[in-house]
Amino acid sequence: MIRLLCAVAGGVLFCFGLAFSGMARPEVVLSFLQLRDLGLLLVMAAALAVLVPVFLLAPRLRARTVLGEAFSAEVKPFHRGLIPGAVLFGLGWGLTGVCPGAAVASLGLGNGPILIALAGMLLGAWLQGRRAA
Repeated sequence: MIRLLCAVAGGVLFCFGLAFSGMARPEVVLSFLQLRDLGLLLVMAAALAVLVPVFLLAPRLRARTVLGEAFSAEVKPFHRGLIPGAVLFGLGWGLTGVCPGAAVASLGLGNGPILIALAGMLLGAWLQGRRAA
């Protein structure tokens, strides 16, 4: 149960950050992808400025994660299915200005039409699950 609560808390914090920075608005993301507004680049740089030191220092300062698990730097194996998945994700993001995290955050901002994009994401995930099974 504590893992679920931590995951929900992390998701809420992530969505709040996206909404606060304006990145939950598709028009802002599309402006970035068209190189008219580089604000998203600053948001990504700020996130990395926080993440990288924590990622490097946490295993040195603590023996285990907050949830009690050992730190791991395991590298996942590459497989061919990652390429078309990345291409589809990039095309969807570029055409709509919406990625899954921003879509959920956008719901919290009252963007009702984003439900169409979320439905498409859920359908795609369900189809992939069926195909992989």
